[in-house]
Amino acid sequence: MMRMIDGDYARTMARYTAWQNESITEAANGLDEAARVVDRGAFFGSIAGTLNHLLWGDRIWMSRFAGTDAPKGSAIPESMRETATWGDYVTERRAMDATILDWTAGLGEDWFADDLTWWSGAAGREITKPKSLLLIHFFNHGTHHRGQVHAMLTAAGAKPGDTDMPLMPENLS
Repeated sequence: MMRMIDGDYARTMARYTAWQNESITEAANGLDEAARVVDRGAFFGSIAGTLNHLLWGDRIWMSRFAGTDAPKGSAIPESMRETATWGDYVTERRAMDATILDWTAGLGEDWFADDLTWWSGAAGREITKPKSLLLIHFFNHGTHHRGQVHAMLTAAGAKPGDTDMPLMPENLS
């Protein structure tokens, strides 16, 4: 399989991810707890549920990619409760973004040459795929769910910031 991405892609996407997670978090901070947890009809229900699922997903992939700690919940249905409180979410989200940024900063080109094999609870079987494809999925998964949260926040009257990559601040590390 032709390699589709490299370390520069990973570092750019890690910066974008951290920027967007901060924007979404700040917008959600402006809502009260009831507004963050009300079921808004999204796949993971609420703003908080969807953000917790996203944190859970980042943790499970980073545990596979870099050997970091696995998420607290062991299955997707538990992912909506990855953190106990909004304050915990904010702290743990920022820590995960820092972990992703640090990991991609040291990511060598040789990492992309290999496949990754893991047990998928969602598929109920072992899967082997190219790491480059999985890293694309990792970042795409975040963009997908942040888009859902963005829509829920907007409907709740919050105003997340820009999402266009060309507007990403240069000083993000």
